Amino acid sequence: MPRILPALISMLLCALPQLSPAEDLIQIYDMAVVSDPTLREAEQNLFASREVKPQARSLLLPSVNLQGNLDYYDADSRGGSLGIDRSDRYGTQEAQAVLSQSVYNRASWMTLKQADNVIAQAEAEYRNAQIDLMVKTTEAYFNVLRSADAVTVQEALLRANERQLEQSKQRFEVGLVAITDVNESQAAYDRSRADLINAKNALDNAWEALRTIVGPIGAPLARLGEKLPLAPPEPNDIQAWAGTAIRANYGILAATESVNAAKRTIEIERSGYFPKVDLQAGYDVSRSGAEYGTDSDTGFVGLSVSVPIFQGGSVASRTREAGYRYRASQDRLDQVRRQVDQQVKDAFRGILSSIEDVKARQASIVSARSALESTQAGLEVGTRTQVDVLNAQRSLFQAEFDYLSARYDYIINGVKLHQATSTLTRDVLAKGNAWLEPGDVVPLPAN
Repeated sequence: MPRILPALISMLLCALPQLSPAEDLIQIYDMAVVSDPTLREAEQNLFASREVKPQARSLLLPSVNLQGNLDYYDADSRGGSLGIDRSDRYGTQEAQAVLSQSVYNRASWMTLKQADNVIAQAEAEYRNAQIDLMVKTTEAYFNVLRSADAVTVQEALLRANERQLEQSKQRFEVGLVAITDVNESQAAYDRSRADLINAKNALDNAWEALRTIVGPIGAPLARLGEKLPLAPPEPNDIQAWAGTAIRANYGILAATESVNAAKRTIEIERSGYFPKVDLQAGYDVSRSGAEYGTDSDTGFVGLSVSVPIFQGGSVASRTREAGYRYRASQDRLDQVRRQVDQQVKDAFRGILSSIEDVKARQASIVSARSALESTQAGLEVGTRTQVDVLNAQRSLFQAEFDYLSARYDYIINGVKLHQATSTLTRDVLAKGNAWLEPGDVVPLPAN
């Protein structure tokens, strides 16, 4: 595919100083994996959720408690039936070891089963966060390239308008054009200066958005090369991609596990109606320094049965609450499924649309260049005005920017299609990364 930017833009790029080796998409993504706080938060949430199962299992395992008491008494007693006065100072020591084992607690068993759903949900959410990071990084990367292209185009347009203004002034001085042509060229030049300022500000914002994800960046970014294979999704069947998304999307899987966990919560709360049986065994050691005190060593074992009769309606209320939350989680699952279905179909159609858009934008550049040449020739013979030339010139540069932007949209739509089906991996990013050109870079901002 031949280079379609005009020679002026090429000259601007060649005039840039020698830069350090460029970062590509894969390198930027690897930086994001290490430094992105959103992914680290999701990872820590996953680690925290994995602790739910050992906590639930502990409710069914034996527990051993050791308790001790050390007391000192100063007792004075007078009178009584025997009329004896007595004063006694002594200490007592007690120690107790108790082993407790749950024999039957329905809520504990339901909690253990629910732990698997909670962990599975957290696993899916973490995988989804990893894919979201890939998409965020890709969008932020190409937004920098898109903004840089806008700056390059605006710089080229500014130079073209500056040259047009100089020509208008020269033609006015020899009486070939009216002062209105000079004024119109001046207005176009001033407008292009303002557009360039806005474009540079947008580029700075795009860099900041990328830094928010990956942290400090020490090298320029590789631009997209001229060769970009344009191919429809494989398979080229929107329903096949939609079906894959419904089955494999991590957001749907997480929402499904949330429904399962909510259903378990109903059973946990309903367990408040069931009895509890616990086994306890222990040993007591008691020592007393009192004059008439006694020492004892006592072992015991027994079953404790608790049968709930009435708890003020709290069990029924919590069960109803759990039911409402279960139905809310089902509605949330339906919502996620619809969002994913829309996402996969939008991305699929976006790829096909981007392919046609790139081809159409490429053709429009040829038409816009021909129109500019014809308009410039018409200005020479007096059939076109300076305004016509300026408008044709702006149309050509806009067509070139739209072409470059459409190529980025093609890549981003492909990434989003893999996001919707949760098939987006580092290897998929590597395929897009191969289209970048390390020798053509976007320099780092000055500050």
